[in-house]
Amino acid sequence: RSGTSWDDWLYSNLPNLDFKGKKVAIFGVGDQGSYADNFCDAAGELYDCFLKQGADLIGFTDTDGYDHDDSKAIRDGKFCGAMFDEDNQSDLSADRATAWIDQLKKEGMPF
Repeated sequence: RSGTSWDDWLYSNLPNLDFKGKKVAIFGVGDQGSYADNFCDAAGELYDCFLKQGADLIGFTDTDGYDHDDSKAIRDGKFCGAMFDEDNQSDLSADRATAWIDQLKKEGMPF
């Protein structure tokens, strides 16, 4: 848990919502250099919470090209969404975002 007001929403409000049949895509931002042991962990928390409410989670991405040790955002060897590191890899963010949006469209995300 983050220790912020988001925890209230995630663990008090979200459990009262029904996401069955709804597509959900998660993105995260983090600093893989300074937080290599828990890079984008909050994205993993979001994944768990939305999955519990029946969401159809889409937009998984490869972990290749990142330099971290561990992350709660990894499921079956992939990130549970798009992860961005503006501190260490800001030059890659625009291309990663563009590719992810294209992927989400192919996976049926209504834009």
